[in-house]
Amino acid sequence: MRRPRWIATLVLALAVAAGFAALGQWQLGRAVSTGTAVNDQTENVRPLADVAKPQTPVVETQAAQRVSVAGEYVPSGYGLLGDRLNDGEPGYWVIGQLHVDGLIDTSLAVALGWTSSADDAQAAVDALAAGGSAGVVQLEGRYLPTEAPAPDDAEKPVAGPSSFGTGVLETTMAVSSLINSWPDFDANADVYGGYLVVDEAPAGLTAIDSPEPDRSVQLNWLNIFYAAEWVVFAGFAIYLWYRLVRDAWERELEEADENAPDARVG
Repeated sequence: MRRPRWIATLVLALAVAAGFAALGQWQLGRAVSTGTAVNDQTENVRPLADVAKPQTPVVETQAAQRVSVAGEYVPSGYGLLGDRLNDGEPGYWVIGQLHVDGLIDTSLAVALGWTSSADDAQAAVDALAAGGSAGVVQLEGRYLPTEAPAPDDAEKPVAGPSSFGTGVLETTMAVSSLINSWPDFDANADVYGGYLVVDEAPAGLTAIDSPEPDRSVQLNWLNIFYAAEWVVFAGFAIYLWYRLVRDAWERELEEADENAPDARVG
């Protein structure tokens, strides 16, 4: 069937199949890249000022980056969070407010340490607050995006002195909630959109587990299924051309057989 129309149809079928194969390759690439980390330099400690700016949200390239920052703790800015897991064990976070050095009226939320005991957590908060300002300190840790406020935080009473004197125990590291709880935070001041988990916890507390991001490649099986579908479509385009050519060839053979007796009689 070396006829121009069938050759042209073959070229069209091959072009369609190539397009389907390209889409399948794209879907397969998406399936593999799903588990790839956006930022592969998170373990290199960088100055916080080079990583993020105040009053801006934390984007993917900034999240989980190890940073260094200098500042002074605000004595009234210490508090605690409940329902926090550390290596799978429930407990409490002790948190604080840091005035960032070198910036005017700019605060950073800091997660200082963890303990399984509410009494120990509150004792650490009281001790840190009573100690007053320790001057400018140099911190290193992991910079993480703010968490969303928990809608039921206001319904969780505290048995004893509470974080920031609110009468309730918050459970999320939500910057938007913390700035409303910090007594000495000016409404016109700036604040970082994320928070810092420090490497070294104060005395009596355990360092908060903050591992580096998982960079293992994970497969998205839905994308793999889509990739297989495009391969099937590519094969079907070639098969459709084959069937059209074969049907036309068989039809011509039948017509030739039907006309053969008439030709011999003539």
